[in-house]
Amino acid sequence: MTRSTSLTMHSTAAPLLQPSDEVAEALATGAPVVALESTIISHGLPQPRNLEVARELEGIVRAAGAVPATIAVLDGVARVGLNEVELERIATESGLRKLGQRDLPVAAALKASGATTVSATSFLAARAGIRIFATGGLGGVHRGWTEDQDESADLDTLARTRITVVCAGVKSILDVPSTLQRLETRGVTVAGYRTDTFPGFYLHSSGEPIDWRIETPQQAADIMRGQDALGGQETALIVANPVPVEQQLDPALHDRVLSEALAAAESEGVTGQAITPFLLGYLVRGTDGASLEANLAAVRGNTALAAQIALSWSRP
Repeated sequence: MTRSTSLTMHSTAAPLLQPSDEVAEALATGAPVVALESTIISHGLPQPRNLEVARELEGIVRAAGAVPATIAVLDGVARVGLNEVELERIATESGLRKLGQRDLPVAAALKASGATTVSATSFLAARAGIRIFATGGLGGVHRGWTEDQDESADLDTLARTRITVVCAGVKSILDVPSTLQRLETRGVTVAGYRTDTFPGFYLHSSGEPIDWRIETPQQAADIMRGQDALGGQETALIVANPVPVEQQLDPALHDRVLSEALAAAESEGVTGQAITPFLLGYLVRGTDGASLEANLAAVRGNTALAAQIALSWSRP
């Protein structure tokens, strides 16, 4: 007997992955769909701005002619596309978990609710049949990896998930050169969108060169078709889209505050999963909110580009 690939607990259980009616119809008809993560709503922004941004990002996708699919887990069920009540729940409910891919079976079994990270969103989007996902920045290899081997689960998921992720690089608190090397080793394609250097999340450029540059959404869609035609390992395509220079965080301010944040983390013994929120929170405070605004500028641009890629992908 073969196991079903359907995300169900057993043959009589309700599906553990449920697209909204709008998303299901779009997928059935070949209409463009863009996946959006939910951690920025539940954990990344203060209320009530988080709900405003969630609506804004969905609006950007709709304005381009695509269907948004914000993804979250509610009462153990992965929802692919949220209605207004569900979106408000993600934005306002206390105690929501932050779920990576490894957490999804546990959340399903315990009927827990949570927001999805890049790894969980990528996995669930791909399982639902969505090919394009917009986010801010990826996780990656942490500084000091040779001592503690701290590496984001995002990289492993992207190395075995056929999805296109539009992002502004990886979070600048990470070891960017090592992350790029790790992506190369795992066979994940990285293409710069109108740039020859890898974006720096808050910054227009990290200064690290990348091998491939594309100029149009159509070229991204053509790469996706090439992935499918050639077959092989089911890896992701990363479209690295830099925040505009005029909207980036001041580089000198970024470097100074990040240096202070790293020193503070070391002196306070912050490690493991706590290090990323600690450093990002320090940057928000140390830049008087300017880092958050740069992050949002990047997310908006990535969402708009992802929608354009989705339109190109949906055309025969």
